[in-house]
Amino acid sequence: MSTIENTVEGDDGVNRRDFLHVAAAGFGAVGAAVAVWPFVDQMNPAADTLALASIEVDLSKIPVGEAVVVKWRGKPVFIRHRTAAEIQEAEAVDLGALVDKQTDAERVLAGKAEWLVVLGVCTHLGCVPLGTKTGDDRGEFGGWFCPCHGSHYDTSGRIRKGPAPRNLEVPSYAFASDTVLKIG
Repeated sequence: MSTIENTVEGDDGVNRRDFLHVAAAGFGAVGAAVAVWPFVDQMNPAADTLALASIEVDLSKIPVGEAVVVKWRGKPVFIRHRTAAEIQEAEAVDLGALVDKQTDAERVLAGKAEWLVVLGVCTHLGCVPLGTKTGDDRGEFGGWFCPCHGSHYDTSGRIRKGPAPRNLEVPSYAFASDTVLKIG
C-alpha cells in the first residue's frame, strides 16, 4: 500500500501546505487588527475636545489694566492687558530673586508685551488663583494670588512667594490680527 501525499512541491521546494500556513497567519493578523482597532480608536480625543483645540478671543473688549478669563481645553486662561507700569515692573525684576527663572520677554510675544496670556492654574496643587476680577487680591507683587496655600505671582505670572514650584504656564498662542488672539 502506498501513502498518498497531500503536498505538491514546486520546483522551488514550496508546497501547498506552506502557502496555506502563510495565508492563514495573514488572515489571522488582519482579523486581530480589526478586533483591536475600536479599543485603540476610543483613546483619541472626543469631538467636543477637538472642537476646543483652539479658540479665538476678541481683545478689543479688554481695557488697559484689566484681565479676562476664558476657557480653553477645560482650563481657565488669564489674559491681561498690562499697563506700562506693570510691564516696566515685570521687566525690572532681578532673575536671582525668582524661583523659576524666566525673563518677562520669554513669557510674552515680541512686540506685544502689553498682552500676557497664562494658564490660570496654580502650579502647586492646581487651584485657580485670584487676580483677574476687580477687587480680587492680587498678592504682594500685583499679579495673582492663590489663597489655597499662599502662592504670589507677579505681573508676568512668575512665582515670587509661596510653595508653587513653577511660573504660571504660558500656552501656545498667536495674534490672528491686532485685536484677535488665537490660543492653541
